[in-house]
Amino acid sequence: MERKIPELLAPAGNLEKLKIAITYGADAVYGGVSQFSLRSHSGKEFTYETFQEGVEYAHARGVKVYATVNSFPFENQLPLVEEHLKKLREIGVDGIIVSSLGVLTRARELFPEAELHLSTQANALNHWDYQAYRDLGVKRIISARESSLKDLIKIKEKVPDVEIEIFVHGAICFAYSGRCLISALQFGRNPNKGSCANDCRYPYILYAQNRETGTLLKLEEYPDGTYLLNSKDLALLEHLERILQTGVVDSLKIEGRTKSPYYVGVITGVYRRALEQWRREGKIDTAPLWEEIYTTKNRGLTDGYLVKRPFQRSDTQNLQTPLVEGKKQVHGVVKEDGTSFLCKHTIRPGDILELLLPPGRPSTPVPPVTPTETEIGKIYSDGKNWFLQLNKIVTISGRELGAVHSGYQEPIQLPGYLPPFTFLRK
Repeated sequence: MERKIPELLAPAGNLEKLKIAITYGADAVYGGVSQFSLRSHSGKEFTYETFQEGVEYAHARGVKVYATVNSFPFENQLPLVEEHLKKLREIGVDGIIVSSLGVLTRARELFPEAELHLSTQANALNHWDYQAYRDLGVKRIISARESSLKDLIKIKEKVPDVEIEIFVHGAICFAYSGRCLISALQFGRNPNKGSCANDCRYPYILYAQNRETGTLLKLEEYPDGTYLLNSKDLALLEHLERILQTGVVDSLKIEGRTKSPYYVGVITGVYRRALEQWRREGKIDTAPLWEEIYTTKNRGLTDGYLVKRPFQRSDTQNLQTPLVEGKKQVHGVVKEDGTSFLCKHTIRPGDILELLLPPGRPSTPVPPVTPTETEIGKIYSDGKNWFLQLNKIVTISGRELGAVHSGYQEPIQLPGYLPPFTFLRK
């Protein structure tokens, strides 16, 4: 029995990440151009030209693209927002993610054929909210991160014609639905306009003051300060079966437009494999998928608030460190030609590199890997995983190197074909 599964929505922080997200199994991607996104840094990695190229690349593979216009603009920015919406219509994006009620209304007027998706930043928490936004033309609501699965089930019963999207993986903002001003206070960088300085990820030191003497006593939990506001990253893999069984979620969203290409590939691939196993078997073997997740950098992992209320949780913060290194180091990524790769970390002759192969999607399968051996090296399997061993390091121009290091710009030859965007790792 084949089961219906939700859309898998992955981050596209730039053109390369967009292509990786699609190759690793995304049904749709989200990203954007300009400062009107809540990730203005990643918005700078796209130009209108490269964003259009990404949209065309996605559409050629049956993948949707949603543009992020989810910041809260000031009065003097409204003409720029309007011009931006017109350009997005020319580019042909499938939907627009908005937070501001005014931007929502203007987007509907200027780009009526686009789907309107309400950002989690708008904090829709109940069926009254969903009904009100539906009546304004919203097709999908990205649920507030404080929403529970029980509430979403009730909301879907009362407002069945609104799609529900939830975050399943990625960074969590310390503030209520991301509405934070800490960065604006400390750095003058407004988080609600896409320029957050990530102040919640810094270590802080507490002091107790004696008002009589003015003496300050430093209170330390850890020697270099305590990460008081540092939320762990969200990971809902363990609850995915339960979410799918309810049938109320229409889209599963992965956070991470500013994260690495490797993160995008691994996490998108993990949830693609989980969804396909559910489609076929009605169950998910999460153990090997967790192993993959832990190869990426993270802040510690939590299942957030979807299955428990915030006041019931005491394990959603990482007080000791802002980031934990992943268990694997990326050494290279295969180029789109499938016959060469770019080095991302030192590789020497004789090195054996594990291959992370993209799973693809049912409609766009990835060609199978064939064992190959040449004088350059070999591609082989141990029955469980695939590996690459290089006997020689030879550039595409034929130059042989004693070693290759991160930052080397000329692609390195492969002994045989590998799917584009395969990661070489140790």
